[in-house]
Amino acid sequence: MGKISGIYNILATPFSADYAVDYDSLRRLVRFQMDVGAQGLTILGVMGEAAKLSIDERQAVMDTVVSTVAGAIPIVVGTSHSKLSTCIALSEAAFTAGADGVMIAPPPMEDKSDPAILALYSEIAETISGPIVVQDFPPVNDVIMSPAVLAQIADAIPNARYLKLEDPPLMQKIDAIRACTDKFEIFGGLGGMFLLEELGRGASGTMTGFAFTEILVAVYEAFRGNRQREAETIFDKYLPLIRYENQPQINLTIRKAFLQRRGAIQNATPRPPYNPIDAGTQAEIDWLLKRVDIDDPTRKVCL
Repeated sequence: MGKISGIYNILATPFSADYAVDYDSLRRLVRFQMDVGAQGLTILGVMGEAAKLSIDERQAVMDTVVSTVAGAIPIVVGTSHSKLSTCIALSEAAFTAGADGVMIAPPPMEDKSDPAILALYSEIAETISGPIVVQDFPPVNDVIMSPAVLAQIADAIPNARYLKLEDPPLMQKIDAIRACTDKFEIFGGLGGMFLLEELGRGASGTMTGFAFTEILVAVYEAFRGNRQREAETIFDKYLPLIRYENQPQINLTIRKAFLQRRGAIQNATPRPPYNPIDAGTQAEIDWLLKRVDIDDPTRKVCL
């Protein structure tokens, strides 16, 4: 596998009206993301509702995505789990299925010290040899990883050279990590809200589930092509869309509403527990799409 870089869509997991995994919609969503230019997929992340799925469902989702992608773009599989043995087993299964990497956040830990965090990733790496994306997202596990321990992980574990960073202030933490090591490829997240600034600090891309992947790809390609003003213009035009989708508590529900409007999934409802959106929010989505000149969300946005 080549280097993981660029815009990776954190894939939503579609459910039917009775909350079963909708595999037909999942295949449709995968094809949709490839059609709009996703440079990779990250599946079974936090916003992929992995924690709401059984182990068998996680395996079935992974197999469905891998078979649908058929090697066209790289796939990173989220394998975080409260039990380390299950995390390792999920990681081994992901690589067996053909994944290009696994994304792992520390589980909730009593000992959250730097040595304990380094020991955790070292133990995982003793068993799996494929690329590991270290996920730094404290709200999901209440584990804060310092720049120093992240640098230790990158320096000590050859296959843990990728970082998904979602611990604000993001840009300052990127610089703090870079002051300790240059071995990490760093990805942002948080709905793409700070993509332009993250790239400016040396990020290799982002992993986020923002429903208009092609917008982030266009920003990334313009920035990498040294077309700074073009990147700024695209990002600034669609920032209201990025901002609105990333509302705390209802961000996933809004994202799925966008994906349904785009024709990418059949049903927009997350699996319980989730926070619903009201009629006013649906009306604001209509208003917002008009403000950013997206007349037909089912089509790839022309940039």
